Amino acid sequence: MKEPYFSIVVTSRNDNHGGDLLQRMIAFVNGLLHQSRKFSFEAELIIVEWNPPADKPLLKDVLPQPQAGDLLSIRYIIVPNKIHKQYYTGRSIPLFQMIAKNVGIRRAKGKYILCTNIDILFADECIERLNRKDFAPDTFYRTNRLDAESGLLAFETFEEQMAFAQTHVIKRIGKNETLKHVRGVPDFFYNFNYPMKALDYFWGWYDKIRLGNFYDLAMLDTVACGDFTLMSKEAWIKIEGYMELDLYSIHVDTIALYAAHLQGMKQEIFNYKECVYHIYHEEGWESIDDSIKMLSFMMRKPSLDWWLVVKATLQMLKEGKTKYELNKPDWGFAETKFDEYEFSGE
Repeated sequence: MKEPYFSIVVTSRNDNHGGDLLQRMIAFVNGLLHQSRKFSFEAELIIVEWNPPADKPLLKDVLPQPQAGDLLSIRYIIVPNKIHKQYYTGRSIPLFQMIAKNVGIRRAKGKYILCTNIDILFADECIERLNRKDFAPDTFYRTNRLDAESGLLAFETFEEQMAFAQTHVIKRIGKNETLKHVRGVPDFFYNFNYPMKALDYFWGWYDKIRLGNFYDLAMLDTVACGDFTLMSKEAWIKIEGYMELDLYSIHVDTIALYAAHLQGMKQEIFNYKECVYHIYHEEGWESIDDSIKMLSFMMRKPSLDWWLVVKATLQMLKEGKTKYELNKPDWGFAETKFDEYEFSGE
């Protein structure tokens, strides 16, 4: 396979996280394989298997593989337990999501790299948007995430799963390209373009006054950005990927967008139909709606304080700095040899 325009980077392990992880992973891979055939969408999918359980088969042995003629190749990169054991919090965190994605970023062959997650389904409109290949190296791209009920896993085909997802949405997360200030708007109101744009305009001026120096950061579409952040490989290298912290991954995806902003990159948000669907599951921090349970969760998985991230970035903007410079030069274990397996339709 020739060098692809896109590399899609995800990470996982075969530990049944959330209770139905294997089924979610199968739906994700099958969906991409289906859409690569439907839209002649050519890409490499990089699955970084971090700290695989010793008593389970590797993902390459249980996930769907490309068939003859498929335009989606799949590469598995195995990061062994001896690497994971280097991290103090590894006793309570079995997978370091952002460090694992860095492993994929450093080894990606694509001109543009999309970092996403293993329980995502792409709307057809999103794949069509990607297939236009009209992306700019000075821009990072985001899209809305829609949480869909996990009942979609009961269906076999991608079309059935997507039809179920579209009619069983729990919530929409993210901003809209033309409605950056008006958040949480039901899809119905997007039909009223001019009144909504007027509301967005006046609300935007209110935000500028209310937020002050935080305004530019607040306009970045950071919520659930770990599920979809697309930029050139050159840009990923420039921002040094995700910050490699011995912590739970929450807010680390946000820092990547802040880092891109510090580099002067622009944000572009796909329209509301060009979205992705997240297969809802328990055990993630977003599924916890009880504050006491959230405290317990964070005690077991220490993580970054969001306001510290904001304050540090505002300080850097004030001082004219463009890099956090906290990652080591070989971030993503660039100098480390890992076992790799590649499957393609050639």
